[in-house]
Amino acid sequence: MATATLAYSATQSEARRAQQYLNSRITNRNADVPHKSFSVPEINIAPSFSASLEDRKAVAAQINEACTNSGFFHITGHGIAEHTRQDILALAKCFFKTLPHDKKEALHVKHSNYMRGWEPAEYTYVNPEDWSAEDVVPESKEGFNWGYEAGLDPTGGDGQFRELDGADVNGNSWPSEEDVPGFYETIKEYYGQVLDLSRHLFRLFALALELPEHYFDEMMTHPGGIARLLYYPAPTNPQPLDPDQKDKEVGLGAHSDYECFTILLTSTASGLEILSPDNTWVPAPAVEGGFIINVADFLMRWTNGVYKSTVHRVVNRTKEERYSVPFFFSINYDQMVEVSLLRTYIVSPSPVADRRQTLPSCTTPENPSKFPPIRAGEYVLERLRATAKDG
Repeated sequence: MATATLAYSATQSEARRAQQYLNSRITNRNADVPHKSFSVPEINIAPSFSASLEDRKAVAAQINEACTNSGFFHITGHGIAEHTRQDILALAKCFFKTLPHDKKEALHVKHSNYMRGWEPAEYTYVNPEDWSAEDVVPESKEGFNWGYEAGLDPTGGDGQFRELDGADVNGNSWPSEEDVPGFYETIKEYYGQVLDLSRHLFRLFALALELPEHYFDEMMTHPGGIARLLYYPAPTNPQPLDPDQKDKEVGLGAHSDYECFTILLTSTASGLEILSPDNTWVPAPAVEGGFIINVADFLMRWTNGVYKSTVHRVVNRTKEERYSVPFFFSINYDQMVEVSLLRTYIVSPSPVADRRQTLPSCTTPENPSKFPPIRAGEYVLERLRATAKDG
């Protein structure tokens, strides 16, 4: 019991520390930082489904390069059908545009212990510091949030899933079939395919980190995959990106993601912007048929900061409504995230290692772990709660 208490205390402390890091990046945006090369590459991952280990390692090497540069990359050749992608975006539009307000209210995230269900714009700020800021710009996004449940997992799960706080419950809240026909089935088809893709990507991350390919498998048997439907209304006065002007309309404020990595599907309206290493906002428009992938906090911690959990935001600068479906892939919520685990399993030199000789190991005697162990579910819950008006 003492160990669990200490772990939870450390997790709370680390959640606050992450918030401090985010604030420092935003506050120091105009600091005199040397310009660094920055790109969001497009990676065709089709060869990673090959039976050839060398093909898979070649894709992993490209992922490694992206994760040590921008922390963001596009993927194509992922195998998810276009009709599945378009169906979930159409579902988002149906939910936000046609479901009556009283039906949404019944699904309000304030009724959930895990921030599941309908999330109106005024109820949350993705950066909790915005609640007390004098010149804060309200977020315009509207969301619907859900998480892992065995019925959405193509494997059927292992029966061991527990919610963010360790409770043996299903924390999801769904609209009725009568109110939104086909809602759950459309969610299930999309979520299941993206969950399979996430497990595949994690094996590529393992190869990129010079680990056994299946190193993370036992940590994603009942993973915490939170997903969202998001709606960003068209701005009343769309403005181009201007580093010298404060935006008066913001869809989603500056933040980093909490889990291992995010798989993002968007409609055609652009809006994602990334804070580069030299503190400049850089647009990241979608690639046709692709997903946007970004590193999140757990991978940054596991790699001892070699991979970056990059700050980003959404500002709709078009005259169109924007819809998106982010999928935040976590490991099992009861898993400890600990840098030393990676150090223990570093393998001998490989083609991937040869391409990244300039990178140090995740930890060495001269470069010890920068991050204490945290429990996955508790960390995510702590960060989520801080975003709510009554959190």
